[in-house]
Amino acid sequence: MISSSSSQVIKVGIAQMDVVKIPNTIRTSGLGSCVGVVLYDETKKIAGLVHIMLPESSLGRTETINVAKFADSGIQALIAMLKLEGVQPFRLKAKIAGGAQMFKFTSDKDTMRIGPRNVEAVKRELKKNGIPIVAEDTGGNSGRTIEFNPATCMLSIRTVNQGVSEI
Repeated sequence: MISSSSSQVIKVGIAQMDVVKIPNTIRTSGLGSCVGVVLYDETKKIAGLVHIMLPESSLGRTETINVAKFADSGIQALIAMLKLEGVQPFRLKAKIAGGAQMFKFTSDKDTMRIGPRNVEAVKRELKKNGIPIVAEDTGGNSGRTIEFNPATCMLSIRTVNQGVSEI
């Protein structure tokens, strides 16, 4: 695949978020138990991505929290960023990936189920905001790298030892 020199890949780190417009794409890697949430507007060809580490900001141990780290605050902050770009929240759609159970635990303790809890928290937050999830690739026990192209609205997912798929 030949990429045009006028477009670039915007990289989003763990517990970070950003917004892109065409012709750029947006990518995050290191999605194990973390969840990558892409919110996009098909008509405006704008997308945002947040790399969520934990389900709720109430789990924050410090006075000042990194909003992108948590499902509840991260999704709200990403919606606010997209609104600043002129996106109407009612036009937003979501694609999500990640939330793997990276380690086998002998205990059934809920605190060890970070991946599944992240997915549940993301879905709850999206539903609360009336944003439909049009596609997802969640669960399992393999890490993922995702890249979203706002021009095609396709999310490319590279899963460890499983190749690449598009949703």
